[in-house]
This record gives sequence, structure tokens and C-alpha cells, in this order.
Amino acid sequence: MQLSKRMQAIADMVTEGNVVADIGTDHSYIPIYLVENKIVPRALAMDINKGPLERAENHIKEHGLEDYIQVRLSPGLEKLNEGDADTIIIAGMGGLLTVEILSEGFSKLKSFKEIILQPQSDIENVRRFMNLNNFEFVQEEIVKDEGKFYFIMKAVKGKPSLSEDVELIYGKKLLENRHPVLLEFINKEKEKYENIKRTLEQNKSDSSICRLREVDEILKINEMARCYWR
Repeated sequence: MQLSKRMQAIADMVTEGNVVADIGTDHSYIPIYLVENKIVPRALAMDINKGPLERAENHIKEHGLEDYIQVRLSPGLEKLNEGDADTIIIAGMGGLLTVEILSEGFSKLKSFKEIILQPQSDIENVRRFMNLNNFEFVQEEIVKDEGKFYFIMKAVKGKPSLSEDVELIYGKKLLENRHPVLLEFINKEKEKYENIKRTLEQNKSDSSICRLREVDEILKINEMARCYWR
């Protein structure tokens, strides 16, 4: 199983020997890769929709892994019981949906050894939710895959580890490690919001003045992030 850069970064965060539950598995590429390469002994491939789950089941059969990967039709964590898995993966979904899944299955979260997240959007909200609920980010990665940037993070039960907006937006560990891909992302964000600011400055409406304040705040935090490389 050949994974994309995004999926490989997710798979690389899984602790060897853990049982994995992939929530919203789609094609089940990550569980297949993890079991096939003997990184994990077993896995659960879970999805809310029958179509993706049938595709996952077909891929699992093609690789002869029916005895090692179980498929489950489940909205979020609903059909996942305590003791079923050590690691849960929630990847490839919007950040608000990710938070919704975590919130609805919150009573189960502390039974897992690690939670690996790769939200497609609203990353700050995902970090804030985990931080407020006493999960600590122990590993973070950012990859650029086919022109898009993806943030991947691993959290465990612990103390809140983020205290500033710049850490919630860009990731404390990525900033501290001066990740080169993060710097590329930060520079791209700076250019994007400077262009938005120039456009807003030409418009004197109340709504654009309000938006201009928001953009100025974003650029201020962006500059704080850039300071890590100085």
C-alpha cells in the first residue's frame, strides 16, 4: 500500500503495537498500510456511510487482511467501545465536524492512549477544544501534498499545553522546531492577508472596516509566528 504524503504522515504518528480505529476510514488505506507493515496487530475501519465502508471492505479483502481489520458502520465514535482500540485517527474532515465527533464521543476519549487528528479546516478550533479538555499535543507535523498544506497532531491525556493564539493557530511544537514547511505556510498566509488588507483599505464601508481590524489581528499573530525564525 503506497500512501500519499498526507496519509504517510498520519500513519507515522501511530505508536507501534497499538490497536487502531480509523474514524471516517473511506478507502481504509491507513489501516491496511499499518497492518500490512506490521506496525499494528489489528485495526478497525469505521465510517458513517455504507458506500465508503463497502469500498474499504473490498480493499481489505484485496489485501487478504479480513482477519486483522474489522469494518464498522458508525457515526463518529458511537460503535466504538472502551478497550476496542488504543489509537483513534480522525483525518480528512473539516475541523468543525472533527470537534463535533470528539464532543459527541467525549466520554470515551480518555480510554484511548492517543488521538491523531488531521482536520482539513478550522485547525485552531480543534486545538482549542483539545486544549480546553486537558489533552496535550505531544507531536505535530505539517506536510505539503499536491500544493496543499496539512496539519497533523497527536494528543494524549495530560495538561493543556497551549497558552497563546499563535500556538493555537500554528502549533506550538511546529513553531518551537522551526518547521520549514510551516514557515512556507506562514509566508503564504502573510501574502494572502496583505492582499486582502489592500483591497479592504480601498473600501470605506462599515463591514470592511470591521473586517480590516480582523485582518490586522491575523497579520499581527502571523508576525509573532515569523519571529520564531529570527
